[in-house]
Amino acid sequence: MLRFPLLCLGTMLLLPGCGASQPAQNATASEAAAPVNYGSATPAKTKPFKTATVATFDNPWALAFLPDQRMLVTEKPGGLWLVTASGSKTSVTGVPKVHFEGQGGLLFVATSPDFAQTRHVYLTYSEPGEGGDGLALARGTLDTNGAPALRDVQVLWRQLPRGAGGQFGGYIAFSPDGRYLFLTSGERQRFTPAQDPDQALGKILRLTLDGKPAPGNPQAGKTGATMIGIIDPPENTGAAAKAAVRKAEMPAPNLTPAETWSTGHRNPYGLAFDAQGRLWETEMGPQGGDELNLIEAGGNYGWPVVSYGKNYDDTPIASPAGNAKFREPALYWTPVIAPAGLAFYNGNMFPDWRGSAFVGGLAATALVRIAFDGTTAREAERWDMGARIRAVMAGPDGALWLLEDGSDGRLLRLTSPRAG
Repeated sequence: MLRFPLLCLGTMLLLPGCGASQPAQNATASEAAAPVNYGSATPAKTKPFKTATVATFDNPWALAFLPDQRMLVTEKPGGLWLVTASGSKTSVTGVPKVHFEGQGGLLFVATSPDFAQTRHVYLTYSEPGEGGDGLALARGTLDTNGAPALRDVQVLWRQLPRGAGGQFGGYIAFSPDGRYLFLTSGERQRFTPAQDPDQALGKILRLTLDGKPAPGNPQAGKTGATMIGIIDPPENTGAAAKAAVRKAEMPAPNLTPAETWSTGHRNPYGLAFDAQGRLWETEMGPQGGDELNLIEAGGNYGWPVVSYGKNYDDTPIASPAGNAKFREPALYWTPVIAPAGLAFYNGNMFPDWRGSAFVGGLAATALVRIAFDGTTAREAERWDMGARIRAVMAGPDGALWLLEDGSDGRLLRLTSPRAG
């Protein structure tokens, strides 16, 4: 069921936007060691892997593996590709219309935990509409009988009202039991909404697989400030009918509080569960203060009130250190690496890396390995990849798969020198 586009009432009009069991966690972020700055880490001189180019794309953003080891790869301008391990590419039709500009476009792709039965594929993207664009979550059925296509595409959730700004977030992770979907929603360069419980900006949301607020959320059953909903007519509706439909205003509940899992995020561009069922997130800071966070239910991660970075106009931001209201990051980077993507590795090709996490660095043009001692994290290694790394995934073949950023971004396969 689609959510209505929402317009805020009262004082909310002054703001630039509106807004099962908990995964096991053996220790809380507040109990972890004080974070360490790894912003000046030196890349290793040698790489313990071989790098092969598999294919190239126009501004690729994310990839997801199918059970047969083929991949789906998104391109920000709106392309979705079905790709084989050898690099053969076939366009997938049926993708929703996206607004490709700046940081917006077709973003994340993920296959449902029950893909083998449902063939469901989830996409996030910047959805155009009245007033600008907003992050949207859609689900379709992948049909590969003949020319590949997404069928029965439905928008399950959308960030409203739409508006200007980048920093969409849009990363997806499924709970270890496969019942729930976690979605990152950036603060769209609007700052204060990240602390507003009535706006789905600067949040991590926990939803059912159908896009509804998940039971057991920190504010389950709660709704926000009174809202007005405007029905969004289908794209093929005639102009006169559209005008009539859009006049039909009605009250609609603001479901953001009931959807929210954590708050106070800036630009969350990585989300993944480790083998112990703990949820981790990477997000970009301003000038400094990129973060790796252990995500806790109901946690407030501080943006824009606290940060280990400073604003782009050089005005300072209070430090998170010693502030009990906010969760400190597990580690941070100043200067920034611009983290994009987060993947935990538990494969056999690189046995020494089991339990490590890997992060792509856009500004750092690097691949970063993070090692853990419980919930204490440290940057273990960094390799200069010579290009902005947009995404990193651990493949079912045991290799690491990377996407480069840019108009001719490559899909790379990283393998052990000992592999055949």
